Amino acid sequence: MASGFFALFDDIALLMDDMATMSQVATKKTAGILGDDLAVAAEQASGSAASRELHVIWAIFKGSAINKAIILPLAFLLSAFAPWIIVPILMLGGVYLAFEGMEKIYEYFFHKQAAHEKISAQTTQNKEEVLDAEKDKIKSAIRTDFILSVEIVILALSTVSESSLIVQIAVVTLVAALATVGVYGLVALLVRMDDFGYKLVAMNNDAQSFMHKFGQFLISALPKVIRALAVIGTIAMLLVAGGIFVHNVHAIHEIVQNIPSIFGELLVGAIVGILAVAPMEIVKKVKAM
Repeated sequence: MASGFFALFDDIALLMDDMATMSQVATKKTAGILGDDLAVAAEQASGSAASRELHVIWAIFKGSAINKAIILPLAFLLSAFAPWIIVPILMLGGVYLAFEGMEKIYEYFFHKQAAHEKISAQTTQNKEEVLDAEKDKIKSAIRTDFILSVEIVILALSTVSESSLIVQIAVVTLVAALATVGVYGLVALLVRMDDFGYKLVAMNNDAQSFMHKFGQFLISALPKVIRALAVIGTIAMLLVAGGIFVHNVHAIHEIVQNIPSIFGELLVGAIVGILAVAPMEIVKKVKAM
């Protein structure tokens, strides 16, 4: 009886060890998408009025939690009854990520003026228009989060596909929870960074004091951090997309195997992105004629 009891504890310890190891592997694999998720959420929230930033983050957080509550059971059902479909879904998501990443690059180089005009128009909006724009922004962020959440869950699931169902459920659920709480918690801290800086400046009138200078640094750093996150997020999207194709298409792996992996995956992601963006831009131009 005692030996059976201790054997059960030993089995539980081994299971927990497997979960911890696989969770670490899954988190590393999804890090690129998490970086992109963080960049997207920070970019969406930072464009709102200071008094509305936390409201926007909370709304996107709730949408993200609902997304994962829908995606997780479906992913486990697919893993149990149709595991063959996991890789095709992963690759479709890879095309979407490559498209999003390359579209951002295309917009930056070719549609700068349109972006500036859009920002200028936002400054003249009344309260109702601002709230409507905020709702649209939240819906857009939640839609993007849904795709990224699918990628996070499927990618995490692919790392534990050979494990038992209980390990799969535990690891993927943990990664999904960390993705939601961790990402939006960091975003909340980031977008309030300048407010904290203003408080430090107000509390320390001496412009030469360390706290005053630190407050000024936080205020000036926020826009740079948001821009840096946008760049990092775009690169992360292309890397993750490229990695999906490199690791799941043997012919592509053969072509880039002699290139350092980070450059090979970035190149593949960029090519897939170009192939996805080009037809869309052609369609847009034809419609505009």
